[in-house]
Amino acid sequence: MIMDTAQSKKLDVESQLNSSTRDDSLLVVDAEMERRVVRKIDKHLMPLVIGLYLLAYLDRSNIGNAKIAGMEEDLHLESESYEWLLTIFYISYILFEPMVLMYRVLPPHIWASITVIGWASAATFQTVAYSWSGMMAARFFLGVFEASFAPGITFLLSFFYLRNELGLRCGFYLGAAPLGTCFAGALAYGITSGHFHGIAPWRVLFLVEGLPSVFAGIATWFLMPDSPEKAKFLTEEEVLIAQARKVRQVGTIESERPHGLQWGEVRAALLDFKNWTTALMYFSCNVSFASLPVFLPTILRAMGFSKINAQGLSAPPYFLAFLVVVLTTWLADKYSQRGYTILVLSLIGATGYIMLAVSSNTGVRYAGVFLAASGIFPAIGNILPWVLNNQGSESKRGTGIAMLNVVGQCGPLLGTRLYPSSEGPYYNKGMWVCAAFMLFNGVLAMALRFHLAAENRKLDEKYGVVGADGSDARSGGRENDGPNFRYIL
Repeated sequence: MIMDTAQSKKLDVESQLNSSTRDDSLLVVDAEMERRVVRKIDKHLMPLVIGLYLLAYLDRSNIGNAKIAGMEEDLHLESESYEWLLTIFYISYILFEPMVLMYRVLPPHIWASITVIGWASAATFQTVAYSWSGMMAARFFLGVFEASFAPGITFLLSFFYLRNELGLRCGFYLGAAPLGTCFAGALAYGITSGHFHGIAPWRVLFLVEGLPSVFAGIATWFLMPDSPEKAKFLTEEEVLIAQARKVRQVGTIESERPHGLQWGEVRAALLDFKNWTTALMYFSCNVSFASLPVFLPTILRAMGFSKINAQGLSAPPYFLAFLVVVLTTWLADKYSQRGYTILVLSLIGATGYIMLAVSSNTGVRYAGVFLAASGIFPAIGNILPWVLNNQGSESKRGTGIAMLNVVGQCGPLLGTRLYPSSEGPYYNKGMWVCAAFMLFNGVLAMALRFHLAAENRKLDEKYGVVGADGSDARSGGRENDGPNFRYIL
């Protein structure tokens, strides 16, 4: 009887998809079957992308741990030359950011695999850098390949999840950044406290964290699904459900949608000031975001902790940040309120930096680190899905993410230069600058939210009110431009 019911539901969905008189706006999918498909996608896709981003973030930010583990002395680095090692990564990251659109040109499993192996190789080659120029070359190529990977995964997730599902998944994915930083501190603590015959501990750190990414890149070729319809882990019945979800998401089945980039939509996204606003928000967060992981061990050492203790104490603030990322993205999905969420997180981050700027007490400053990390990372975790939520097509979503990162990744060019050794041990100027940018981010979030609310009122006047809970009869194409599209606030 249960099998008969499931079969009838399958036939019902199939008949709706294949009907010559199909009305995409009225397509109905059994809720329990849909939840089963989403859970299965979660099970197979999310651990893969979270693991890859965790590795990417480890390989990007472990230079801060390597610095206080002896790299600075071994390579004879001055303060300015170390800052250039951070800056060159972001220069190449910015220049190659448009490569995120390759996810619309090549099958994602191919492009993702190429980029993972590319950054993993660059990260591993840092082990054998014996000069500043050699390390600069490795960091440049690390930025090239990470730019082609990390932002594209948030774009890829929008192929699989509806708007009210995307934020939490982006939260888990982006939460790998603070989790990775937490893990980097603990791993660096273990490695740099060991003794290796003839090999500097910082070189072992690069090797231990770089090599696993090479194998992960090979695995990505075989494990990364290109789309819900092509996912090998879904049954025939579940593929039909995925197709029906896609119809509800964009209004047409995959075979009827244009493939590749739609240049008219790319142009529309480039001319949309809302995209420039979120890009400026990302820039503001990244001024603080980029500087904290690479300088936190140094800041903790300046508080009086030893090299080893500074590595270990870097971890707890980031674990809290990971929990806050997941919680706030879930709440923003549930209540469709990203603007207010980002405002609160910006205020928390700014408060943390102000505490770091005004106090010389070790306990107060360490508490400030917790607040700063718990504001910055979750704010970014909500900005990225906000961009994806409010684009009216796949090409617009890809362009929006590329714009976000081209502008946003300019933030680290400033952020990585806020803590010159001459301003230690308190680095007051850098703390105040980061606090100001977090406050500016909150102002931008509120301005954008009020503008989107006004735009929604205009759309309601033109097309009629659309149920916020998705219960309205004409629910097709709610994710894409059309009568049912409304901005997430």
